[in-house]
Amino acid sequence: MPDEAYIRWFSELGREDVPSVGGKNASLGEMYRNLKPLGVDVPDGFALTADAFRDALTEARAWDELHGLLDGLDKSDVAGLARAGARARELVYAAGLTPRIEAEVKAAWRRLLSEYGEGLTVAVRSSATAEDLPTASFAGQHETYLNVAGEAMLLDAVRRCHASLFTDRAISYRVDQGFDHFKVALSVGVQKMVRSDLAAAGVMFTLDTESGFRDAVFITGAYGLGETVVQGAVDPDEFYVHKPTFRDGYRAVLRRRLGEKQVRMVYRPGRSREATRVVPTPRADRERFCLTDAEVLRLAGIAIRIEDHYCQPMDIEWAKDGLDGGLYIVQARPETVASRGSALELESFVPEGKGRPLASGRAVGGRIACGPVRVVTDAHHLASFRPGEVLVADTTTPDWEPVMKTAAAIVTNRGGRTCHAAIVARELGIPAVVGAEHATEALADGQTVTVSCAEGDTGIVYDGVVPFRVERIDLTRLPRPRTRIMVNLGNPDQAFQTARLPVDGVGLARMEFIIAESIKAHPMALIHPERVEDDEERGRIARLIRQHADGGAYFVERLSEGIGTIAAAFYPRPVIVRLSDFKTNEYASLVGGRWFEPVEENPMLGFRGAARYAHPAYEEGFALECRALARVRRDMGLTNVKMMVPFCRRLDEAERVIGAMARQGLERGADGLEVYVMCEIPNNVLLVDEFSKLFDGFSIGSNDLTQLTLGVDRDSPLVAFDFDERDPGVLAFLRQAVEGAKRNGRPCGICGQAPSDYPEIAEFLVRLGIDSISLTPDSVLKTLRAVVELEQGLGRPARDAG
Repeated sequence: MPDEAYIRWFSELGREDVPSVGGKNASLGEMYRNLKPLGVDVPDGFALTADAFRDALTEARAWDELHGLLDGLDKSDVAGLARAGARARELVYAAGLTPRIEAEVKAAWRRLLSEYGEGLTVAVRSSATAEDLPTASFAGQHETYLNVAGEAMLLDAVRRCHASLFTDRAISYRVDQGFDHFKVALSVGVQKMVRSDLAAAGVMFTLDTESGFRDAVFITGAYGLGETVVQGAVDPDEFYVHKPTFRDGYRAVLRRRLGEKQVRMVYRPGRSREATRVVPTPRADRERFCLTDAEVLRLAGIAIRIEDHYCQPMDIEWAKDGLDGGLYIVQARPETVASRGSALELESFVPEGKGRPLASGRAVGGRIACGPVRVVTDAHHLASFRPGEVLVADTTTPDWEPVMKTAAAIVTNRGGRTCHAAIVARELGIPAVVGAEHATEALADGQTVTVSCAEGDTGIVYDGVVPFRVERIDLTRLPRPRTRIMVNLGNPDQAFQTARLPVDGVGLARMEFIIAESIKAHPMALIHPERVEDDEERGRIARLIRQHADGGAYFVERLSEGIGTIAAAFYPRPVIVRLSDFKTNEYASLVGGRWFEPVEENPMLGFRGAARYAHPAYEEGFALECRALARVRRDMGLTNVKMMVPFCRRLDEAERVIGAMARQGLERGADGLEVYVMCEIPNNVLLVDEFSKLFDGFSIGSNDLTQLTLGVDRDSPLVAFDFDERDPGVLAFLRQAVEGAKRNGRPCGICGQAPSDYPEIAEFLVRLGIDSISLTPDSVLKTLRAVVELEQGLGRPARDAG
């Protein structure tokens, strides 16, 4: 037998070595050997092969008793499973290592010590030979030991890793996955520790974990060792980078969310078996991101290289070294859940009512489930859990997996979308709300709740039963009409999921939702907080912008990331972004807004839309909107964004707005920029030929056009009965608008509510030959089918599906 028969260095390993060193170590070797020259830094190390595990048990004569414990084991007998697992671990640990194996491990340790010098510590990780396969994640099934120093600690950690092949959770998982316990062996990886205890670490995926959206890198991170992120002990920071534009040379963070990062895992002083400890994160660190934009973009580039090499979506663990500032990859495996979802079938859970919200956090998956609550404060309470209950806990651990399989849904106080609870929930196909602070206090045992993850990034736990329906659509069999079907969207949280709909783009992307929900403050108040005469409101503004150079930078970043997320989700399909169209009363409700807005008797007909943009009272605020849109197109590379001017009353007003946009770097026609106008005022229809010379297209706003045609305030319940888009006068204006746009060679669509509410209006517009109809997401499929049927009756063949 040659020297080092049981040791394989990363430089000697590749993905073909899974049978001998398991998926985790084979992947480390594959990256070390092939990607390190391309700038993917992987700390050096070695693997103890699965033969070492087998030979140690053979020499100890442990196999017969292990077979007696596990052959035919009924995993539903929880107590029996626990006894068998405990005894199996005792046997394996007691078997230890043969003298030959021990000598080779010591020699490898000395070689690694000579490479990195005194003070070396290593991570010792289990790598099962059936681990990290395309159909099974084995997430958290086996043990990892961090900050291991010296030969004695290393040998002990190896033995403990060997024993972890028979943790209760691993035994249960193998049964569920159909793996033979004795056809799975365990390799151990020994890798130089990255001093992320002094910096940060986390997990990144080369797709969006909730929607399966393939064009984003999703990065999570927190301070300290990465185990807190994996285990769900913290609510981490989150970042997205758009892959197609990154490949084209654009360098911008698409979106970010500041996590609570409540604790951090650090080294424990001195040397003991408990080599790490968890300590509170200082408030100053909690209030800033754990990575700079430059670091996020470097990680995104690394993730894309790894995905390109493996030719499949990847789940990657990264760590930043607090001593040298380097970013290192410490694990990479195929992503096994979101990437297996069919891109050809659309499944949507649609709430059909509302309940009283009891808790909220990060949504995992897009499903909805109901059930009685079971609050589990520690592992001892798991015995009382019953199938079909909603598991509510501070956090979960891999040991809980047998119980989690039977839950209707999972809710945790802590954790992000890459924590253990989230990974298991996705794999099981059940909804989970993680990072729902105080959920264990807000929810009570036996209380019936509805857990909804179908409303964007925020998961909500409602009191009682909220009805819902499930829609499943085979996209391969869905014909597409000649009339372009588009979608109205304002919430970036729903963009990746909504982009799966069979639509041709976004016909109306509203700024207002982003401003109200993400920015929260009036743009003029952000620019001039000194003019806000309320101490409490000034304090809120100061807290909102505390991580930014000034209020303007805060507004531009938040708005551009919201718009950018929608544009990226649909890229390269067109996304028509409407400039802000708050009324004065709505602007006044924003933080600091009342100090900048007049009080109007009828805001519907007042200081709104285009009238604001070049007016001295708002021109600074409009400049921020333009800066945000310019950043989306110029810095993010999302040139599929078109702009739309709302409520443009007169031609000279249009000219002033177009001039103001050009002064802010948004010149119509430059870099392909198209500027549309909302056709929602009778004057837009009557002067359609003149407006066609100033704008590249029209989008009919049926709500305001109806209001102004019939003289009905659509906000007044007293005259609501007179508001009807089907009135002959409104239909006459619709006809003139479509025909006028066609006459001038301009595209014309409709983004108002009418086609979503009234199929007969959609039919009327299709017969006129309108170019596009933009609908609310819940109306898309119904209207699409109706339009296909109508067009077939008119002799217009449908487009191919897809």
